[in-house]
Amino acid sequence: MSTNAQKPTEKLNRLPSVLHQFPVGRATWWRGIKEGRFPAGIKLSPRVTVWRQSDLDALIQSLSK
Repeated sequence: MSTNAQKPTEKLNRLPSVLHQFPVGRATWWRGIKEGRFPAGIKLSPRVTVWRQSDLDALIQSLSK
């Protein structure tokens, strides 16, 4: 009997998916991260960054206030 309980997985978004949710340009998105307006991503490799959907949802909530 296995006791390996699976945790729910969180969706990770690459930049094109992020920009689909936030209609800004790439340069604006990266500048917003540098300025602290947008959440920083998670580096998977030197050329691959992803963002947690929960972080993006939190940003949407904060912008809608």
